[in-house]
Amino acid sequence: MEIVRATIDDAEAILALQRLAYQCEAQLYDDYNLPPLTETLTALQAEFGRSVFLKAVGDDGIFGSVRARDHDGVCFIGRLIVHPGCRRRGIATRLMHEIERCFGHVDRYELFTGYKSHGNLRLYEGLGYRLFKEEQPTQGPRLVFLEKRRRASV
Repeated sequence: MEIVRATIDDAEAILALQRLAYQCEAQLYDDYNLPPLTETLTALQAEFGRSVFLKAVGDDGIFGSVRARDHDGVCFIGRLIVHPGCRRRGIATRLMHEIERCFGHVDRYELFTGYKSHGNLRLYEGLGYRLFKEEQPTQGPRLVFLEKRRRASV
């Protein structure tokens, strides 16, 4: 397995993997209208202009991905996905380490997940992320926001 930067040419494969990977979340929340499941190819392609995308690749193609962008010293990480048949092999951890490395200049990393997504929460907490707020959007599940500070605040 290799983790490399994805290009817009990977958008279709990433979107297909994203829809597959988020089926577990949809079942957990009984909500098949989660944004990762309704994102269009056009919207995902536009995201390539704003975000860094990484992909985990092997002989059978792309089986993991993550995206991130920075703003005002904060790296916003999103849509960490791993093919359901490849989970629990350290791929998500490697993707997270690599995306953090891509944004080594920031002071803080931020991400969110659903409140029932205990596996995600364990992963992020194990990587040093700490809960700092929760929000209830007008639609969808309650969201848990986590952060990781790279440098001590002055």
